[in-house]
Parts: sequence; structure tokens; C-alpha cells
Amino acid sequence: MADVIIVGGGLIGLLTARTLSASGAKIVLVERGQLGQESSWAGGGILSPLYPWKYPAAVNELATWSQAHYRQLVEELKQATGIDAEWTQSGLLVLDGDQCEAALAWAPTYAANVQVVNASVIQSLEPALPAKYPSGLWMSKVAQIRNPVLIQALREDLRLRGVRVAENTEVTHLLSKKGRVQGVQTEYGEVVADQVIVACGAWSATLLKELGREVPVMPVRGQMILFRMKPGQLQHIVLWQGHYVIPRRDGRVLVGSTMEDVGFDKKVTDEARDGLARIAYEMVPALANVPMERHWAGLRPGSPTGVPFIGAYPNIDGLFVNAGHFRNGVVMAPASAQLLADIVQNRPTMMEASPFALDNCSTAA
Repeated sequence: MADVIIVGGGLIGLLTARTLSASGAKIVLVERGQLGQESSWAGGGILSPLYPWKYPAAVNELATWSQAHYRQLVEELKQATGIDAEWTQSGLLVLDGDQCEAALAWAPTYAANVQVVNASVIQSLEPALPAKYPSGLWMSKVAQIRNPVLIQALREDLRLRGVRVAENTEVTHLLSKKGRVQGVQTEYGEVVADQVIVACGAWSATLLKELGREVPVMPVRGQMILFRMKPGQLQHIVLWQGHYVIPRRDGRVLVGSTMEDVGFDKKVTDEARDGLARIAYEMVPALANVPMERHWAGLRPGSPTGVPFIGAYPNIDGLFVNAGHFRNGVVMAPASAQLLADIVQNRPTMMEASPFALDNCSTAA
């Protein structure tokens, strides 16, 4: 019998499993598909919210904690598994000059390094950009990781830790009796445990709905495209009008992303591909001269304010939720995993947990 069942094998579920297993808990992780192949794989891996000053304090608290711990996490995984998730302090160059006032007001609260830059500094920082941006913001401390490789490293790390993983296994029901969780029903049979964590991203609300409480986590499709440049042609993450370009170490450049309310439809569209390409060529003209390698879509687990739900599910002892991270699942993941592990194991939490409680969401059934 397991101590904890985790439903969902994305980055949130994987890191939650790792954090709990470090305390000796016996973990079973159940994933409906392949580990990390939904939004965790599809995202860009920027270790900062886009325009963090636009987000609630709760999002910034999780992001700031994770930013302080990510480099060590990646190094620990590399030492344990030999897989390098490529933590890279690329810096973030924001080309929206109208964001300067808000960013400077936000920065002192989180000890963020934010510098207003003019056109000449923008050009010196990133010569690949056209000389048309009069002002912007430079956030030199912002890093990125290669999220698909991070998933690979976590998969191997959990194997070494003895965490049981069941892929291609859909959980169809949560089992409870007299206000106490009993485990889960999968398509292959029951799995029993005293504690269950729902961390299945955009699918979390569907699984929890049968228990009589709506959790407002909904799928939001995001499409991205990938180019292949030479290493070093673009050196920094660049953000403009809600879109971004991310240079990887090997020269690949990600461009994203769309925000589409289309339910659980993950199809890619020509319209989105062409629109993202036009934006990419406007931001970095050299991208028009290199191959577009790939176009894909993922489903973000949207939530009303971008604040995830992390904590106990009301009225059912032993049931917990870690979902609703929307666009910032990668940057908030380590903190979200640690916070929930503290709650599950009834320890003092490393930050105030009340902003993430499910009591803050709708009670309609």
C-alpha cells in the first residue's frame, strides 16, 4: 500500500513526488499519458512570469521562492542522473516601454533587478533586434530551463528514488468513504492510499467535479513555433506585446504563444502558426532566414487569477490539490511542490498557504 497517490505526471506532479519521497513517503504516481508530455513539455521554460508586476502577490511569492532554488535543483538532478536541464541565466529584455513605471514600482518588493534601458542599450544587449524600440526593461537575473529535458531528469530521479510510476493509466474516479479518501479507481483497477494528490493540470477539475465542488481550472490552448538559428545569434529572452522569443544553447529559438479558449482541443492551426511567425520576424528579422522546425500546442491549466490551488480539498480528509498554475507552472513548480508537501505532512509551511486554499474558489456544484 502506498502512502500517497499523485494523479498527474506533469512537472507539478513530478516535483511533488520528489519532494515527498525525500521524507521517506512511499509514492505512486499515476499519469493518463506519458510523463510531462502536456503543458510541462509544451511551455517555454522561462523562469519568471511574463510581466510579473501584473500578477497577484501569491504568484510572485511562489515564483520568487522557486527562482532562488532552481539552479540547485537542476544541479542536484544533474549529479543524480547525468541529465542537464540547462539552467541558463539568459536575462529578459522587455521591449514594452509603457511597462517601465509599473515594473519599477513592483521591483523593490521582490528585490528584483530591473533596469530601464534606452534604444542604444537595447541594441548593445541584443544586436539581432531591429533599431526601432525606444525604451524597455532589462532583467538580467531571469533564467530559463529546457523543460523537456527537466522532465527527463525528473523521470530518472524518481526511478532512482524508488517512486512507482504508472503511465498510460487514467484515473477514472477518486475513492472516498465517510469523508475520508481511500485511493483512486483507474481503468485497470483500484489503487489504495491514505492520501491522494490531484495534480493533473487542465484535467483536474473534471476529476474533482464528481465530489460536489467546482474547482475553476480550465484548459487554455497555447501554440508555439520553433526555429533553428546558430548558437549565439540571439542571446537573451525577449518579450514584446505579450509574445516572447527564447534562445536555447544549441541555437534553437522558441516563439510563443497564443491564448485560446477551445476546451480540450490540442490541434494546431495554420492561422496561429502564421501569426506567430509574423511576430517572430518583426521581433527578430533574422528568423525569416532560418528554418522553422516545429509547431505544437499545449493546454495550460487556467485559473481565474493565475493563482494556483494548493492545499487540502474541503470535507474529504487526505485529499489534496496542486493545480491551476496557468501560464507559470514551470517557474512556480518547485515552490508549489514544497508548499503542498509541507501541508500534506502537517509541517510549518515555507510561506503563507492561505492564498492558495481551495476555500478561495467557487463552492457551486
